[in-house]
Amino acid sequence: MPIYEYRCHDCTRQVSIFWRSFSELESQDTAPHCPRCGGTNLTRLISRVAVVRSEESRLDDLTDSSMLDGLDEEDPKSIARWMRRMSGEAGEDLGPEFDEVVDRLETGQSPEEIEESMPDLVGDAGLGDTE
Repeated sequence: MPIYEYRCHDCTRQVSIFWRSFSELESQDTAPHCPRCGGTNLTRLISRVAVVRSEESRLDDLTDSSMLDGLDEEDPKSIARWMRRMSGEAGEDLGPEFDEVVDRLETGQSPEEIEESMPDLVGDAGLGDTE
């Protein structure tokens, strides 16, 4: 049961049309019509494609060394881009604190300045310390 997207040239809207079967879609008797205005002057659009990946596949990508390409640990903006890319790969919302840290990095603030102004964020260990 395919769903195709069209641009209606009569009302200039993008619409999705659900077809009950591929044979109905290919039938010469059934021309697509706009569900909004009823127009038949439609152009089929290329639809977006989503790829479903397993969590294991996503995590494997995180270990790929190419994820570090372009990372300059001395440049806060570079760190921010890398953090956004990694959070996107993780597929989880890391919360408002994460967003604030990345926003500050994007403005050029150093990790040390951020740590100093947000001491409750990192606890006793600090951003670069390990215990």
